[in-house]
Amino acid sequence: MKNDGISRGKAGFRKRFGKMENALSLKNDLSVAVVNKRKIVSFKGKELSIVFITLALVVFGIIMQYSASCYSAERETGDSFFYVKKQAVSAIVGLVAILLVPKLKLKYLFKARYIILAVAYVLLALVFVPGLGVEKYGARRWINLGFTTLQPSEVAKFALVIFIAGELSKKSAVTFKNMLPILIATAIMCVLIMLEPNMSITMCVGAVMLIMLFIGGMKFKHFAAFAVPIAVLIPLMILLEPYRLKRLMAFLDPWASPQGEGYQLIQSFYALGSGGFFGVGLFNSRQKYLFLPFAESDFIFSIIGEELGFVGSFFVIAVFVLIIFYGIRTALRAEDRFSMFLVAGITAIIAVQSVINIAVVSGSIPPTGLPLPFVSSGGSSLVMFMSGVGIMRSVALSHT
Repeated sequence: MKNDGISRGKAGFRKRFGKMENALSLKNDLSVAVVNKRKIVSFKGKELSIVFITLALVVFGIIMQYSASCYSAERETGDSFFYVKKQAVSAIVGLVAILLVPKLKLKYLFKARYIILAVAYVLLALVFVPGLGVEKYGARRWINLGFTTLQPSEVAKFALVIFIAGELSKKSAVTFKNMLPILIATAIMCVLIMLEPNMSITMCVGAVMLIMLFIGGMKFKHFAAFAVPIAVLIPLMILLEPYRLKRLMAFLDPWASPQGEGYQLIQSFYALGSGGFFGVGLFNSRQKYLFLPFAESDFIFSIIGEELGFVGSFFVIAVFVLIIFYGIRTALRAEDRFSMFLVAGITAIIAVQSVINIAVVSGSIPPTGLPLPFVSSGGSSLVMFMSGVGIMRSVALSHT
């Protein structure tokens, strides 16, 4: 991970994103030598802006969670702030991560990447241990820690990114031999996650892996070679589980089963449609009154659309675009290959998960359970995404 080797890694990255870089008026010369000579005085302020943007999105998410869950939480637990309190604690932990992670040297993540990946595998396996794994809605995706629960798949996504970044920092993804360790590690993780079962996280993990390999120099012929079996595997996984086939049919025609598999998507349509241009007003959602399932988690964007309308939805998407742009810019300016691929992978997770969540609630793709980063209810997800922003800050600070 020497500076004199960064040009090879960045060459592939800039080749993939060169047009985007020019369109966004980024520096043409992003080599380490130039960055070191030019002290970008204004960048520190821009670096701090990502903290405020992230915190604003998290606080916004907590407000929307209260709106979406106050009625159901009151009925289920007697406390309308039940979900909000849990999310607020996770937000505090995440804030600590944003502030402290930049003080840690990323080289330790590189050295510990195999251990981190192994720990992720162990956590994924622990969900199947009786008495330790927690089952909800027919899936075992959580570990009971006594005082709270942990969703290992949220940790595993970032653990895999650290591992892939470490492998790509040593060797490019030009040859199949170089990609093999990454493919094996991803396959093992996908199998463990699918056994929960959790197809949505599996798809997210697979997509992030392909993006990182593509950035790392994977040839189009290899990409095509992977696309064919994946295209065959996805329908097979749908056919193996009847509920997935029902979801697919509900996506094609939700009104064919308005009280069954199509119910949630129809309610999401009602929420988004009734929001109009400016929405029905904050806290004035009607779908949150037990009409829309998982309104505070997977379908919180539907409540955003209902209460804040097209304008509010647009601004939320714009914030995600800003965070993704910040991630791309930080990766392009990274001082070493590992940092570059690490930030690129974290940015890919944010981008993929945001796109999938919004596409699901708008009926653009078949329904699947995947939280909206920083906004949806879920402590494990929030802490990991905020920790990811902390890593971005760490890399950004290294070249100010």
